[in-house]
Amino acid sequence: MRIGYLDCASGASGDMLLGALLGAGWPEGALREVVAGLGIPARLHVTRVERAGVPGLHVEVHEEAPPAVRPYPLLAEILARSRIEDPVRSGAAALLRRLAEVEAEVHAVPIDRVHLHELGGLDTLVDVVGVLAGVRALGLERVAASPVNLGRGWVRISHGTVPVPAPATLAFLEGMAVYTGEVEGELLTPTGAALLSAVVTRWGPLPPMRLARIGTGAGRADLPRANVLRLFVGDALEEPLPRRENPARSLADGIGHLGPAASTMERLVMLETSIDDMNPQLYPHVTDRLLEAGALDVTIVPALMKKGRPGQLVRVLTPPERSRALSMILLSETTTIGVRAYEVTRFAVGREIAEVTTEFGPVPVKVAREPGGVLNVTPEFDVCRALAARHGVPVKHVIAAAQVAAAALFEAARRP
Repeated sequence: MRIGYLDCASGASGDMLLGALLGAGWPEGALREVVAGLGIPARLHVTRVERAGVPGLHVEVHEEAPPAVRPYPLLAEILARSRIEDPVRSGAAALLRRLAEVEAEVHAVPIDRVHLHELGGLDTLVDVVGVLAGVRALGLERVAASPVNLGRGWVRISHGTVPVPAPATLAFLEGMAVYTGEVEGELLTPTGAALLSAVVTRWGPLPPMRLARIGTGAGRADLPRANVLRLFVGDALEEPLPRRENPARSLADGIGHLGPAASTMERLVMLETSIDDMNPQLYPHVTDRLLEAGALDVTIVPALMKKGRPGQLVRVLTPPERSRALSMILLSETTTIGVRAYEVTRFAVGREIAEVTTEFGPVPVKVAREPGGVLNVTPEFDVCRALAARHGVPVKHVIAAAQVAAAALFEAARRP
């Protein structure tokens, strides 16, 4: 799995994210194609700079004429008429609207009068579309991030001087790992916060990976510390179960390598929406998008809607920090106009992945355990299906063989 990791020790902004993506291997020409595809009167400047001695790429958007005032509806229309491919365009539309909603709420103005930033929103438009396109182009299946340095002190916005983080930034911080460092000023911008909330699925230390590239995006200001955002790109490393010469002992030996059975009681969020006017061909696509973005489970239940119309109830189980991003996918990828969210509690038993050897080949199995013993052993269906196709046998035969092998080896492991 190709993954990315963002080091946000100096915060994040749209231009820093673009510079990091370019440094990590996304061609500059592809970003220029994004600007051309938007059909906007703007030029892109990409320069190599240093911030406190650290080299990085700085990305700027300049209007070709004096900046015009463009409210959110005009920006949304530019995006709708653009040549940007889906799903980047739909994802960008949802994120841009969320930014406008936040600004409208903060400044107490109707959404059709909201303006985004000093360049009439063109810089914001390029940042949003460019970052989503770059993540997709680099094939990043998962993006993790360090805790985000917000900065501290005060920042001047159009309505006055406000404390850091600014009100528009605060709206995107729910579920995000953050802290305030020693640098005075705003390090995390509203656009940067919105983009992080949309693409990051995990917060914490750098995950194990086989590193391929590191991209460094530079912020506009040259601060006392390096004002840069680093993107680590590589292939995720998973520690496989050790293989043995005697295949009949592989799972039995592997049991000793499984960690202690740890049941968990966790607080999650259930997203829910009712749909009665969507093409059913879209449901598999929506499900895939939700799972790729970090959903723990997606369930689609037939329902009888108002006026007796048949419909579907879509339920998405998610960690709290992913609820906003997944809600945006539901709003952008389906015909719904509202998503319900409520907290649920899930009790989950400990689980690990082990492997058994069958006559058809090795099969990974999910082992669900409690301290008293094994509760369930479930073969991975996709592997079983591939082996069945390779050997020309029904998939149920491969599943049965994996279950028999697992049961026999667990029994053998219990013997003195």
